[in-house]
Amino acid sequence: MRLKSVKLAHFRGYRATTVIPIDEAMTGIVGRNDYGKSTILEALAIFFDSGDVKADKSDMNCFSLDEGLEQFEIACEFDDLPGALVLDENAATSLGQEYLLNAEGALEIVKTFKAITGKLERTAIRCQHPADAELATLLSLKMADLKKLGVQLGVSEQVADQRVASQWRHAIRAAAGPIACQETLLDVSKGLSTDSKSIWEKIEAQLPTFALFKADRESSDGDAEAKNPLQQAVKEAQASLQVQISALEQQIEASVLDVATRTLDKLREMAPELANELTPRFKEKPKWTFNFTLDGENGIPINKRGSGVRRLILLNFFRAEAEKAVVGTQRNVIYAIEEPETSQHPDYQIMLIKALLELSNQPSRQIIVTTHVPALAGLMPIDGIRYVTKDENGIPFVKMPDNDVLKEAVESLGVLPETGMERAKAVVLVEGKSDVTFLRHASNTLKAAGHLESSLEDAKIVPILIGGCGSVKHWVTLNLADHLGLPWCVFLDSDIGGPPEQVASIAKRKQEVEGSGRAFYSTRKREIENYLCPDMIDVQTGVRVTFTDTCDAKKIIGQAVRIKADDVIDKLWPHMTAEQILQSSMYQVGAEQRSELKELIENLLTLVA
Repeated sequence: MRLKSVKLAHFRGYRATTVIPIDEAMTGIVGRNDYGKSTILEALAIFFDSGDVKADKSDMNCFSLDEGLEQFEIACEFDDLPGALVLDENAATSLGQEYLLNAEGALEIVKTFKAITGKLERTAIRCQHPADAELATLLSLKMADLKKLGVQLGVSEQVADQRVASQWRHAIRAAAGPIACQETLLDVSKGLSTDSKSIWEKIEAQLPTFALFKADRESSDGDAEAKNPLQQAVKEAQASLQVQISALEQQIEASVLDVATRTLDKLREMAPELANELTPRFKEKPKWTFNFTLDGENGIPINKRGSGVRRLILLNFFRAEAEKAVVGTQRNVIYAIEEPETSQHPDYQIMLIKALLELSNQPSRQIIVTTHVPALAGLMPIDGIRYVTKDENGIPFVKMPDNDVLKEAVESLGVLPETGMERAKAVVLVEGKSDVTFLRHASNTLKAAGHLESSLEDAKIVPILIGGCGSVKHWVTLNLADHLGLPWCVFLDSDIGGPPEQVASIAKRKQEVEGSGRAFYSTRKREIENYLCPDMIDVQTGVRVTFTDTCDAKKIIGQAVRIKADDVIDKLWPHMTAEQILQSSMYQVGAEQRSELKELIENLLTLVA
């Protein structure tokens, strides 16, 4: 199951029912401070009972309370539902067959809390359920009552396995003919109270697991969240070595008892009556305890490092715990991260948000991030932007992305396009700084060797990094380019051979760009690192590296020559000769040999032709 939306009613600043749609991959909740961004994440933590946040009476909207309302609600909608589900016995049914979906075909779970205490009062499923009173009670009937009703309606012969409650329900509903439905709040403690109350438990077990990393989380290696993953690793290691540990304990016990026995023998020579009163034994089993920390250079522990490093490490402890909770299950994981920029150097901020973007492309993972930092908001995918603002009465509400909303959001946050456009006659939008190095060096080197008449620099075609096609910064840059009347195109890695989700994302961006009448270029190989010449790498580093056109060359080369993967192009590509650039990008069309990178630069030059 995947989180589709969260709905808040009378919860903190959200007064009327407010729906916040959640993107299937990454959702970026942006807006100014104290506008209600963190409230959304904390509402989800309360809904999923993650332990990070607890509801209390102060969560009731004060204006709603003054109007006499006595409850606040947090509801979540889920899509990507399982096609078949075992709700009782061992027979498969579905949420749709059991009339447990809302009007949009989603599973909607509503949690209601008492205003005076903040305690959970009721968990219900909002669904289009049979309006007929008898049919509406089927999910709560015990097996004996279901059979009795089925016999009365004469459907016994339609039930293949009369031990299965879901088959009796299907037969009874089928006999009723067309079923009229109405919106119903089906209390899971009443409307689903079968013999063992297993129906709700089975549904609940399919929900995603939720983990919230808060901006104000402590960041010492003595904190519980830092200790837990490592201490759990200790426990698992001890369990796997328990046979050896037990044998070692026996050896230690035998050795100590031997010493004690020999001591008593000597004591008996001097005071036999005292020696006879003493019996050697262990008071308790030995305790195997280990306290772990992470030490950096010069043995400096994590709690002595800078706050940004501590938060970065703890964020990944947090991820490790969340992932561990779903090992062996099909459950999705929702990572909610409040203000990931807190205590981080700008370079780490960018690195972190890019890592989260990559994580969001993994199957069964959703990322929800809040931020008010322009640089991070600019990297968010446009489709996932949720802009939180306030109306004239100071009540927060959420706007979905369109041109007007994006304009308002970027003006509010101060998201800026990349610099350099003021000298440009045309713009090539690329994903990162390595792409800029790649295009500029290829262009200048091929021109110097006589393979091109001019370089991109000569033509004043400027590569601009925008952090990914489809991001907010991408939108800002395109708007400025269009406003200045500059021609533009997009150049991205194809990611062929990489994660299918990423390949699909590139295809979607290609369709969007070409749909707007602009050119879109992508590499024939997986990434720009796949064009590096192994001979050149050998000459420059003394290391022979082997890689293919579609493997993760950036990672392979980086590990082999001991440099960061993201620095591979910047450090090695400037050493590529014109012939190496041509040869590394040769491809065959019929009997003709062509150079992809030469053709790419020639195509880019047509922007100003």
